[in-house]
Amino acid sequence: MSFVRKAIAEMAGYVPGEQPKGVPLVKLNTNENPYPPSPKVFEALREFDASCLRLYSSPASDAVREAAAEVYGMKPEQFLIGNGSDDLLTIALRTFVGEGERLAFAEPSYSLYPVLGELQGAQKRPVPLTENFELPDNAAELAGDAKLFLFARPNAPTGNPTPLPVVEKLCREFAGVVWIDEAYADFSGESCLSFVNRFPNVVVSRTLSKSYSLAGLRLGIACAPGALIQEMLKVKDSYNVDRLAQTLAVAALRDQAYMKENCRRICETRDWLAGKLVSLGCKVLPSATNFLFVQPKHPAPELFAGLRGKGYLVRYFALPRIDQYLRITIGTREDMEGFLAAFQELDQ
Repeated sequence: MSFVRKAIAEMAGYVPGEQPKGVPLVKLNTNENPYPPSPKVFEALREFDASCLRLYSSPASDAVREAAAEVYGMKPEQFLIGNGSDDLLTIALRTFVGEGERLAFAEPSYSLYPVLGELQGAQKRPVPLTENFELPDNAAELAGDAKLFLFARPNAPTGNPTPLPVVEKLCREFAGVVWIDEAYADFSGESCLSFVNRFPNVVVSRTLSKSYSLAGLRLGIACAPGALIQEMLKVKDSYNVDRLAQTLAVAALRDQAYMKENCRRICETRDWLAGKLVSLGCKVLPSATNFLFVQPKHPAPELFAGLRGKGYLVRYFALPRIDQYLRITIGTREDMEGFLAAFQELDQ
């Protein structure tokens, strides 16, 4: 006798990137920021009154909504705050996709998307990306009658952005909700946020994990027309973001200059490393993120293991179309110089 739902028993589940324990590795596998959070975050942490933790947090994270509205030029009621963007994606599935209804998602992309569909009991409708790993021009047609379309721009794990006119066409033609996952948008210089005020069916999500150096805080932000936000507020956990996370998120959002300078440094290192890897004979996809997607000369699984043995942990996906690539997070310039030396020894 099994006590577990049939769908859960049969699914594989999402596998996060490895978080090594007790092993001295340079961690280049989960796209974390190599630089510390804003000094304003440290200041807010020092000033935080821990006695207030006996009280529940603001249910809607009002202070974070207000800070986000200031940064993005929207209204506070257009924002939903979550315990990381993964929390927001779960809320989206529970809000927009009923059991047995269809979920569309780009493929290959963030491997959590189909897992969330399985958890919801949805029918999965993957939309294959083009040869260049962009949304196809007929994405809305391929998605059909799906209730929700999830895709990342820039895409993960490939790192490239679909051209804005193609995204706009999808928003205009797709009958369901279009969820644009902009986890890496601060590294790209482009955004789809303006679509929120142009289309009634568009949600754009951001995270503080990457560009704001707060992966350990777990704070996600979704921006959408107020009508969609009101429906998602019904679904979220009552107090889904704790008091400390809300306080530090506000501090981080209000230091845009610090965040943008870190992004500039990371992009500079990214472009330097890409040039070096190309000169070594690798195929390097154009990246608008804080990582590179690289096809080495030697088999990717072997190189992944070899790099780990030399103290550098990158990400390998044993999945169709991308199983000959490695995803390499951009660390400090010193990190990447050491990585490049190790890589060159292995991929000659």
